[in-house]
Amino acid sequence: MAINAYSLAKDGTKKLSTDFKVREFRCKDGSDPIFIDSELVEVLQKIRTHFGKAVNINSAFRTAAHNAKQKKASHYSQHLYGKAADIWIAGVSVDTLAAYVETLLPNRGGIGRYYNDNFVHVDVRAAKSRWKG
Repeated sequence: MAINAYSLAKDGTKKLSTDFKVREFRCKDGSDPIFIDSELVEVLQKIRTHFGKAVNINSAFRTAAHNAKQKKASHYSQHLYGKAADIWIAGVSVDTLAAYVETLLPNRGGIGRYYNDNFVHVDVRAAKSRWKG
């Protein structure tokens, strides 16, 4: 898939899929541009369709400066490349959400379970990585 660059100001309301817009992937520091991997959007849309509920994005693309302020974030975070999103769905447990993501990315990608903060990290890296945070 491809990593695309968007402008929050110009493209913020642009639909990337049936249920996701560019602005949902923005860095929380409000910077422009926003980098988004098209495969990540496809995975998130499959999750949305499967559960039939809104997929809430806590964090997707991050600038290096913003990423450095995050607890437990590494210098190699997939968020830096627009390939990751930290998500949650109302009424769906971390384990249920992560288990479904596993069916979409069985031999690759990153899936992190964050029980204290009630979200799942999903990324579309080539290698397989699983963890609990």
